[in-house]
Amino acid sequence: MELNRMMDHTVLKPETTKEGVMKIIEEAKKHRFYSVCVNPTWVALAAEELKTSPTAVCTVIGFPLGANTSEVKAFETNNAIQNGADEIDMVMNVGALKSGEDAFVQKDIEAVVEAAKDRALVKVIIETALLTKEEIIRACELAKAAGADFVKTSTGFSTAGAKVEDVRLMRETVGAEMGVKASGGIHNEADAQAMIEAGASRLGTSASVAIISGATGQGY
Repeated sequence: MELNRMMDHTVLKPETTKEGVMKIIEEAKKHRFYSVCVNPTWVALAAEELKTSPTAVCTVIGFPLGANTSEVKAFETNNAIQNGADEIDMVMNVGALKSGEDAFVQKDIEAVVEAAKDRALVKVIIETALLTKEEIIRACELAKAAGADFVKTSTGFSTAGAKVEDVRLMRETVGAEMGVKASGGIHNEADAQAMIEAGASRLGTSASVAIISGATGQGY
């Protein structure tokens, strides 16, 4: 697959203006990125601007902490889809996982998967920087059991972004059929290729234009 069609062109900073969102949308149109990933407040705008484009609209749910109740995450999901979202990147309840509350974590993911059923793809952000190797494996297993379509490394708002070894472990855990999204800290083509070789099937980055241009970008 061409590199541009593996990219979720991302803008999630809280200070992002409408102008900043429009810039991302126009870049995504020009370069045919797989999706734009925007905060929920910008979903309707992105959906309208991209309605004749092959670029999908992705948004984030329970972001960036994952500590919202399951009912709120499900409501957010339904609202985002009604506004035009094609893909949902939800944040797992990290504290619950680290507390050993696996059944709760799975039900939390299932609430979003059910809300999105037959309408949008669901990715589960497990925030790998905060997890041990064993916790990454458990998180991936729970996301798979809950019916999610992807597992994703990071929000980009924690202590670190994607690491090659974590992406490899995630791919080994979920197998070949489930998606793995590497996000955070991917700034150039070498970073991107390393993640893909480790098993990533999608890349989340704000440096998409720089990456496909052979340059090094900054940001998410």
